Amino acid sequence: MTVVEPDVHAVEQVTLRDLEWTDLAHLAELEQHLFASDAWSEQTWWAELAGRPRRDYVVATATDGAIAGYAGLDVAGDVADVMTVAVAPTHQGNGVGRVLLAELVRRATERRAEAVLLEVRADNHAARRLYERAGFEVISVRRRYYQPGDVDALVMRLLLTKGDA
Repeated sequence: MTVVEPDVHAVEQVTLRDLEWTDLAHLAELEQHLFASDAWSEQTWWAELAGRPRRDYVVATATDGAIAGYAGLDVAGDVADVMTVAVAPTHQGNGVGRVLLAELVRRATERRAEAVLLEVRADNHAARRLYERAGFEVISVRRRYYQPGDVDALVMRLLLTKGDA
């Protein structure tokens, strides 16, 4: 377990830890609030954790022990893919997303990835700002990727150097 002090722009201290099986019901409930029809069920989370051992999922807990957010990373060879960065509505805007994203980049670097990739809805301006501030750049657009609604996805990349940690 790692206690992370937020950067100067954040106001909330969180504790990071690996996702545990006992978190899955809460994550499924939180997904409903965040992603509605695109939310993963508890059964989907169980299958994800059982079937994808190379993926890292990290949870940020608030000082009261509640899950403030979670994030996932899949590293295959020299490329790491951000699976998700999700922040509970009551903790959004408090720097939790920045802390989670920094942890994913740290883990990607530790696993010797050369780049981190992610996809974000083109209309999700808050998430796009988070990624751009972390150094990600748009490298392509996937037209009408997110359904329903035919919303475009931006593919973003962060190149890692040997000195990153």
